Amino acid sequence: MAVRVELYLKHEGLEVSNRQGSLFCIPQSHYRVKRFHLGLLATDGAGVRAHGVRDARPKHHAQHWRYSDTSFNTKEVKLTCQDRLRRQKEVVACRMRKLDAKKTEIKKKASAIRENIQRKYDEMKRVLEEDCRITLSLLEMEETAAVHALDDFIERDCAALSEVEFQLTEGLMESDAQSGDTITELEDRVEDLLKVTDPALVRLDEVKAEQILDLTNNLLLFIRSQTPIVKRLLKSCLTEVTLDPSTAHPKLIISPAQDSATFTSVWQDVLDQESRFDTTLNVLSLQSWDSGRHYWELDVREKVYWELGLTYPSIPRKGRQEDCWLGRRDESWCVEFFDGDYTAWHGGKAHSLPICTSFKRIGVFCSFPAGLVMFFGEDSMTPLFAFCAGAFSDRLHLALCPGHDLQGSNSQPIKICNTAHAKS
Repeated sequence: MAVRVELYLKHEGLEVSNRQGSLFCIPQSHYRVKRFHLGLLATDGAGVRAHGVRDARPKHHAQHWRYSDTSFNTKEVKLTCQDRLRRQKEVVACRMRKLDAKKTEIKKKASAIRENIQRKYDEMKRVLEEDCRITLSLLEMEETAAVHALDDFIERDCAALSEVEFQLTEGLMESDAQSGDTITELEDRVEDLLKVTDPALVRLDEVKAEQILDLTNNLLLFIRSQTPIVKRLLKSCLTEVTLDPSTAHPKLIISPAQDSATFTSVWQDVLDQESRFDTTLNVLSLQSWDSGRHYWELDVREKVYWELGLTYPSIPRKGRQEDCWLGRRDESWCVEFFDGDYTAWHGGKAHSLPICTSFKRIGVFCSFPAGLVMFFGEDSMTPLFAFCAGAFSDRLHLALCPGHDLQGSNSQPIKICNTAHAKS
């Protein structure tokens, strides 16, 4: 078989390539020109012969010359290809080793971070437990003192009671005059005793106790205001966003404030733009981002179906419906909710989520430094799912799909909770 190839001069040898990309090396001693065109190569099973060799230099330097069959030995060609494949094998194996090392490094770092955070929580728990122990010990000590005082009063009253009973049984046998004097004296002692053993004299310092309770309640309110810590972190990344009506499917109504999307069964009279989705009920944000950390919250209450996520501008807007769905290709990431079930999507791969709660708000977080996309149930800041893209290759838009109304069960809009609403 004859094929047309070109030969190029290299430092160590001559590289020959054909249409199939095969490469051959000819020792430097076998050629003298910087570049020349080889007309046809013919093989006869034993070797390769060069015909019609033309020098690429000016005509006054041109020479016609011919290589022998031994210049293109099939065995040498095979060995060269094998060497290249071995190098490729080594490159891939090296990359796999680096990936394994990176995976180990990530696991170690994540484990160390978790351990540090766990230690801080344990320390906070110890601090609170110690404070609780001291506070309760104070109250217990006060209780003990009051109980001891009452026990003393009871003991003294018991002694007086015993004396009165003795007089009732024994004292009446004495002379009336002596008995009367004794009883009068006893009455005076009992009266004095009743004054000093009045139960009203023993009480807890309830004002102090109320102050302790107020301080404890304030501490609780403060802790609640600071937790979940993740919520405080994400709220600091809140980013204003509005919807782009020019991308909305004709059956979506975008609010005048461009902060909500509602399904309508009426195909609206809108411009048929390249940016507009025409097969799926999607709409993208007007803004896009290519750096930093960003967080958005969306109100999905009273809905039984929705899709929320992030996408590159390159997501298909028209054509096959599946290509335009969020998360079905490599340029978008999303979480889908349908009839109580949550599913995370990216690259056409579905991840069923073991979550049963129907959240009123969904949080979407994006970190460009980490190449991270995360979803949260904002009501309790429950993590739903996380995607690690490694590095984003384009700007990102917020994307949402409110879905059909499903006979009225899914008629509510999806509403963006911008900064003023999200912080409330």
